[in-house]
Amino acid sequence: MSIFGKKKNEEPEKNVVQAETADGHEKTTEEVVQEVMEKYDRESNVRSYAGVPRMVVRVMLIAFALFCIYMNFFATWDARVRRSLFLGCIVLFTFLIFPARKHKAGAPRRVNYVPWYDLVFGILGSGAFFYFVYNVQDIIARASRITPVEMVIGIVGILALMEACRRSVGLPILFVATFFVLYAFFGYGAKLKYLVYNLFYTPEGVIGTPIGVCSTFIVLFIIFGAFLEQTGISNFFIKLANSVAGASAGGPAKVAVISSALCGMVSGSSVGNTVTTGSVTIPLMKETGYEPEFAGAVEAAASTGGQIMPPIMGAAAFLMVDYVGVPYSGIIVRAILPAILYFTGIFICVHLEAKKLGLRGIPRDQLPRVGTLLKKTYLLLPLLILIYLVSTNSKTMAFSAAIAIVASIVVSIFNKDCRMTIGKFFDALAAGGKSCISVAAACAIAGCIAGCITMTGLASTII
Repeated sequence: MSIFGKKKNEEPEKNVVQAETADGHEKTTEEVVQEVMEKYDRESNVRSYAGVPRMVVRVMLIAFALFCIYMNFFATWDARVRRSLFLGCIVLFTFLIFPARKHKAGAPRRVNYVPWYDLVFGILGSGAFFYFVYNVQDIIARASRITPVEMVIGIVGILALMEACRRSVGLPILFVATFFVLYAFFGYGAKLKYLVYNLFYTPEGVIGTPIGVCSTFIVLFIIFGAFLEQTGISNFFIKLANSVAGASAGGPAKVAVISSALCGMVSGSSVGNTVTTGSVTIPLMKETGYEPEFAGAVEAAASTGGQIMPPIMGAAAFLMVDYVGVPYSGIIVRAILPAILYFTGIFICVHLEAKKLGLRGIPRDQLPRVGTLLKKTYLLLPLLILIYLVSTNSKTMAFSAAIAIVASIVVSIFNKDCRMTIGKFFDALAAGGKSCISVAAACAIAGCIAGCITMTGLASTII
């Protein structure tokens, strides 16, 4: 049963692609990349929407991104309220966007289809967090004396959050969380009511420090990265890498390393890095003479470094700010050398492989001219502003991200190829809102793990 009406078996635009493929035509690079990402990456395995339902989901994501901005700059709510509202939205969006199972490659897609049980579970799961928001003062006043109904609500919320994490992130972190929850219940002997109260209703559980950091710093940096994508900075980085290393031995592979390092500066995501640069560099590497396996390995290894490439790194960097007590500028400084060594090592391996195989680079006349690219160096201004504000600690990270977002909109005005329009503005907000889902789910489960460790006393034993 579909919540949007009658089921459709296939996307209209996909039918053409499948028919052409059946007739022997080759798939486009974008289609191949999308198939691979859907097969191996949870974040890329999403539902298909078209028409009015697609617009509804898009508007909801835009509203969520605007809500996160409002919550960080204007709202004065209690931290538990902010975090629970944020997680309630995350759970609802997860069940709307991510299906329970991966889409099988080559199988026809159902458009505008959400099973009724996903809708019910999504509403109940998000409703559990909204219930806490509505009754937060009463629950806090009663301390750990929650009612049986509230205990059930807490269990439903935790289970919905774990399922949201499985769909958007995967099983590994979920296995770790399950282990610690079972240890707290069976090994430590915590009562069910006490366990639910600590993990769901207190800042020691799913609404703890990790989700607090995610709902303040990380979400704004993710939105900033989405705006940078709209300004064309990722494409600029790929062209810059081509002009620098494209003509050398095994040039496309070196371009993959350099462009992944540069794009990693603004994405902080290995997946986003792979999608952005891999669709360009992998075909070029194969044409140059690299084996497909080696081309994929180079791109995967280089793109993974995006999580440790300053200034916008993975979620772990933001969590370190709170856990370690080191300013974000200090984290950036400490990450520079490891990131350089990481990408240098991959670059050397690529160079040695190219020399071994006798591979040449891309002809100079096919590469972008440096002079043309220098005219667009103004695209780096938002990134430079962010680095300056964060490294000098002159402004908060949230304020620095907001200023950088405004700067990215301003510089796009001068780039006729990727000038920011109303449509692109809302596209960036929707993309930023969607990208927050998997990170938030992982952070919430990390809070669950931290809560179990603290509750059982394992924290002092591990230290």
